[in-house]
Order: sequence, then structure tokens, then C-alpha cells
Amino acid sequence: MTTKPTLTKEDVAKLMSDPSGDTRAETAAKIASEFDHGALTEAERQMVEEIFRLMVRDAEIRVREALAHNLKDNPALPHDVAVTLAKDVDSVALPVLQFSEVLSDEDLVEIVRSQGVTKQVAIAGRSTVSEALSSALVETENEEVVTSLVANEGADISEKTLQKVVDDFGDKEGVQSAMVHRPKLPVTVSERLLTMVSEHMKEELAKNQELPATVATDLILQSRERATITLSTESDEDELEKLIDQLHANGRLTSSIMLRALCMGDLNFFEAAMAKLVGLPVVNVRQLIHDSGPLGLKAIYEKAGLPKAYYPAARAAVDVARETEYDGMENDRERYSRRMIERVLTQYGDLGVEFDSDDLEYLLTKMNQLPGQNLDAA
Repeated sequence: MTTKPTLTKEDVAKLMSDPSGDTRAETAAKIASEFDHGALTEAERQMVEEIFRLMVRDAEIRVREALAHNLKDNPALPHDVAVTLAKDVDSVALPVLQFSEVLSDEDLVEIVRSQGVTKQVAIAGRSTVSEALSSALVETENEEVVTSLVANEGADISEKTLQKVVDDFGDKEGVQSAMVHRPKLPVTVSERLLTMVSEHMKEELAKNQELPATVATDLILQSRERATITLSTESDEDELEKLIDQLHANGRLTSSIMLRALCMGDLNFFEAAMAKLVGLPVVNVRQLIHDSGPLGLKAIYEKAGLPKAYYPAARAAVDVARETEYDGMENDRERYSRRMIERVLTQYGDLGVEFDSDDLEYLLTKMNQLPGQNLDAA
């Protein structure tokens, strides 16, 4: 049962006239801890709120600290009082900044832009942080603030803002670690991280991000391109388009990544990448790649400027893909990739095309990870 505040008008008069800071702090704590909007009459509520407005101007910091501590998570706290407390000295402001739901996004963004780092860090650690507020925090360009934000799983951070984090702090280990441990990153952000983080951090990225488990081997085996291919297979059409655009803009849409993707059976990546290189719609490129005649793939391959020496390999992979189908059962993607690799390796040998040793190791390792034919009948 909630007890009404027990202060009388006489108590208020004494509170404002008593020179003892300790007494005022104790009284502030008492009235604030007992404040329950639903337990008061309208007149009582107005009286208590006026007391709060007097208290936030008290010269004694400990009075204001007592008020903030006891009202930090009270939904009935008057908005103007919450804002005043939030802009006070750090010891008063931090509890309110961290916990008060009375403060609006507009209030918090204004405080981020006008107050110091300690308050910004407190806001970055709130239980929920909106995209707009996250953007304002990243715009502070303060590493401590950004690290706190990215480490906060309750923070909603847009892809654009995450890209800015990578731009500004991608080489900072603390920020890298916080990014790697976020529950889910856009594929474009994950791909950029792969180009920056240490080998140890790549393993952490594989373990802690919601990436496919096979990415771990890709990362450890070398990996930026190989892990990127695995990322692409888990991406939807929009994400794949963004990934291709990012790879191309940064000079990472190489012939090797395209051919590796093709060998893994990732036709969507290969088709989208070819379309990007030649500047044609994917639907047109797809028709040329899969043309049963000898000219379609060759024409688009040459227009893309890919190495002539590897055209037979690409031709073989496309032919294998045409003949290899998903079986529609559980793990069909994995079995499809295994069949692709097995047949591509065989046909490459027949064509006299040799893999680099690391590529061969990669494909053999991938094949050994994937379900075998014994699972087809499961």
C-alpha cells in the first residue's frame, strides 16, 4: 500500500528556512521516495511538485542528489523537473539520464549536444536508445561515448550510423570489440569489419555475431574474401545489392571473390557482381550467364574484364550449377554447395585449370565441413 507524502505546509516552511543541508537532503529523500501520483489528490500533487521545483534550485548539491536518486525512475516526475535535474552537475544528473523515461528523445539529443562526455556516456547506456539518439551520440565523435553506445544491446543503431562508427573508429580495438559483440550487424558493416580487425577479433566476430558457423573457418583460413562469400549466402536481395555496391566502391569486388563465390554455388553473388561490373540489369546478365550457347557467358565475362585464363573455370562452374539442383530437404543449401565443390574440383582438373594451394585448401576444407551424400536419404 502506497503512503501519501506526510509533509505539511509547516514542513515546507521549515524545509525552506532550515539552514542545515543534511536536514533538507533527508526531507528531499523522504518526499521524493513517497511520491506517487496516483495516491495524491490534485491539490496534494500540485503542492509536492512545487516542492520539487524549489528543491532543484537548492544550493546544496546533496539535496538535489537525494531528489534525483529517489525520482530517477518515477514516471510521475514532472517533465520540467526531470530536465532541470538532467542538466545539473554530474552527480545529480546521471541517475536521471540513465533511468528516467520522462525525458524525451528531444530532451536527450539536446543534452548530448550541449553537455559533457560523462552525461553522454550515461545516455549511451540507457536501457533503450533510439536511432535518432544513437546518431546524435555518434556525432560527438568521442571514442568513449561511441564504445558505450555500440556495446549497449538496447541501442537501436541504423546502418548509416554504424557505417560512420566504422569510418571514425574502425581501427580502435575497443570499438571493434563492441561491434563484434553486437547481436546483429548489417552485412555491409560485417564485411567492412573483416577488413580491419585482427585475427583474434575475426574469431570473436565469428563466435559472437549472428554469422553462419562456417564463417569461423573462413576467417581463420584467411579470409576476408572467403568470409564475405559466406556472408552473402545469408543475405537477402537488398543486403546483397548493398554488399556488392560496397565491395565495388572500395575496390574489393575482385575476380577471385567472384570465382570463389561461383565455385561455392553462390550464383546470386556472381550474377549481381557481374551486373555491377558491366552496368546492366541483373535479369539481363542472368540470361547471358545461363545461355546454353557458347557466346552469352563469354561475352559478359569479357565485358566485365575478368582474367581470360580463368574463363574455362567459370564456364565449368556455370555448367555444373545448371546441372545441380537443391533437393528441397533439410540442409539442402549445404548439400548443394558440397556437390558444387566436388564437381567443380573434378572438372577443373579435367580442364587443366590449377587452383592456388590456398584456394584448394579452402574448397577442400569447405567440402569436408558440409553434409555428405549419406544425409541425402535422411
